[in-house]
Amino acid sequence: MLTIAIQNKGRLNEDTLALLADAGITASASHRKLISEASGFPLHVLYLRDDDIPQAVAMGVADIGIVGLNEVLEKEQSVDVRMKLGFGKCRLSIAVPAASGYHDPSWLDGRRIATSYPVILKRYLDERGINARVHEIAGSVEVAPAVGMADAIFDIVSSGGTLIQNGLREVDTAIESEAVLIAGSSLDSEKEALIDKLMFRFNSIIESRGMKYVLMNLPRETVEMAVAILPGMKSPTILPLADPAWVSLHVVLHENVMWDKIEQLKKIGATDILVLALENVIR
Repeated sequence: MLTIAIQNKGRLNEDTLALLADAGITASASHRKLISEASGFPLHVLYLRDDDIPQAVAMGVADIGIVGLNEVLEKEQSVDVRMKLGFGKCRLSIAVPAASGYHDPSWLDGRRIATSYPVILKRYLDERGINARVHEIAGSVEVAPAVGMADAIFDIVSSGGTLIQNGLREVDTAIESEAVLIAGSSLDSEKEALIDKLMFRFNSIIESRGMKYVLMNLPRETVEMAVAILPGMKSPTILPLADPAWVSLHVVLHENVMWDKIEQLKKIGATDILVLALENVIR
C-alpha cells in the first residue's frame, strides 16, 4: 500500500484527482478529510497544504506526492522528482511597476523585493551577483510595490492578468514550474514496484494528451504516398475493404499536425475520414 500526499483544495487538487480518475483510481474529493483510501489501486490519499507536501514525503509520512515543482525547489527537502505531469504550469518571475526604469536584472541591485519564495529568489540573485533586500511575505505579494513595501516582486505567474491589474509588468523568469510526482529517497522494493505501476498509468495518460485516432478510406494505389505522409506511432495500420481497389487506413496523430496531414491525404484520394478521441496510449 502506498500513501500519496496531494493538495487539499484548489485547482491542483482538482487536476490531481482527474489524473487519478483517468488512471482508474477513485479518491475522495472531500476537503474535510485528512486521509482516505482510494479504490482501483492500493493507495491511501493524504490531503495537505501544497507547501507541506515535500516535507511529508521527505519524512516518510507519505511515500509519494503530487505538488508544484516550485514548492519542491523552495522547500529543499530530500525527495526525488520522478516525473512531470503536464498540468499546473506556471512560472516564477520578477515583476516591477510598469513605470519603473527596469532595463536588466542589475536594476534590482540594492532594491527591495517581496516574495513568498525566498530560497528560489536568493538562488536567482546569487547566480547574477545581485545584492538585493528580500522581504518574505505570505499572501498577496503583488500589492507590495503599491503600498511601498517593495520595489519589485518575485512571484508565481500564470496568465499575467493579476500583475496587469496591479500595475506591474513581468520582466524576467527564474524557473518554469508544473506539477510533478515526487517520492521519498529510501523506499522498499514493494513500494517501488507500486510506484512503477502508477507511473506506467500516468505515462499512458500523458502520452495520449492531444492525440487523435484517425480512420479513413484510401485508394490502394496511393497507400505508399499515404505512408510517407503518415508515419504514425510506428507505421499506419492498413486493412483491406470489400472493394479490392480500396483500403482502410488507421493512424494516431497529434492534433497540432492532424489537419495539415488530413489535407494532404485528401489530395491523394482519402475519403470518409473519422477522427476519434484517444483515452490512453499504452506502450
